Amino acid sequence: MPKAAFYTLGCKVNQTDTAALQSLLEQAGYKIVPFHEQADVYIINTCTVTHLSDRKSRQMIRRARRQNREAVIAATGCYAQVSPEDVMNIPEVDLVVGTHARDKLPELLQQAKTQRLNCVAPLEEKHAFDALGTAALNEHTRAFLKVQEGCRQFCSYCIVPYARGPLYSRPLADAVRAAEKLVSEGFRELVLTGVHLGSYGVDLEEKISLNDLLRQLVKIDGLARIRISSLEPTEVSAELVELMRTNIKICNHLHIPLQSGDDYILQRMNRKYSTQEFLSLVQWLRSEIPDIALTTDVMVGFPGETEEHFQNTLQTVEKAAFSRLHVFKYSARHGTPAAKYPHQVSPQIKQQRSQRLIEVGEKLAARYGRQFLGQTVEVLFEETVGDKHITGLTEHYLRVKATGGDHLLGKILPVKITALADNVLAGEITE
Repeated sequence: MPKAAFYTLGCKVNQTDTAALQSLLEQAGYKIVPFHEQADVYIINTCTVTHLSDRKSRQMIRRARRQNREAVIAATGCYAQVSPEDVMNIPEVDLVVGTHARDKLPELLQQAKTQRLNCVAPLEEKHAFDALGTAALNEHTRAFLKVQEGCRQFCSYCIVPYARGPLYSRPLADAVRAAEKLVSEGFRELVLTGVHLGSYGVDLEEKISLNDLLRQLVKIDGLARIRISSLEPTEVSAELVELMRTNIKICNHLHIPLQSGDDYILQRMNRKYSTQEFLSLVQWLRSEIPDIALTTDVMVGFPGETEEHFQNTLQTVEKAAFSRLHVFKYSARHGTPAAKYPHQVSPQIKQQRSQRLIEVGEKLAARYGRQFLGQTVEVLFEETVGDKHITGLTEHYLRVKATGGDHLLGKILPVKITALADNVLAGEITE
């Protein structure tokens, strides 16, 4: 039996796509092995959000070749879609496939044994939700359910619309069937993913929304949790919040990208809200769902960002009191408007600001976690740590560690929280 190994860079959508490709190759007779093992085929699912992503993608391609000089090396994903010629110029690459039309991957891998192939299809040739984007498995307990593809926001710094193309949604009935299948296989939590998840349904003839999908998913017997991966600030509606308030299955956790806490920078980014509108949204959410977890993305070093602009971001982040920050440094992407903006920020200043913001994020995460000390929370356990401990997540996306063994994986159990260290809660299972 031939062996295939995968390496995934980037976002949850990429992770979802990788798992779908793994399933496709398994059906074609491949055995999936860890990337560090010797395999007959290596597939690197690339990312192109930053220069670092591009470089890491190239490094993993070269590492795969070192592991087996006779293997077929394939590159797929956003970097492959946006810069196929650059990827083909990497000597170690045998096959390049983009972000869609990947259902023929097993056949293409066979062809690539005898000839190098560039099979990146133009995004204009995509006319529907990619059937490959089936629900993808994450370990033993949670599953990513991809329901949307593409973006039309065109933030001035972002390459994603050029890598993922126009908006396409998974038909409602198909999404529900995929969810039911995952639940029947034992998965307790579904994470709804998409490139621009809040736009779900706008392209479908049935004129539905993410809220309509949620109403159907909460009806599935055996499904314990539904987690919404990411929504734009302008897409958090009263209807959605009411669904969260009245359906225990929908996690009290929203990831809402801030990107900058300064109005001038937000305008230059082509973001569609002000800092005050964002903070008003946060205040309203906490009035409706007091213990809601709010996580976010924040960028530092956008062109023209001064120390004053950065200080405004620090203040906005503090006021929002997020439970977790994802901090990243601006990286110029060829083809995006911001790449041509004047006053590019130096790498040294980006690094300094990133570290300062990360430290604020750690402080806020600890503050949020401490409010659960002494409380009993429901934890979905998903992996073992050493011989005696297991960890899992609460609905608020907090990591919890407790004493236990493999037999508890996949179960949702009450845990009394007794300690917090390095932003990981520790407790005792009470059942």
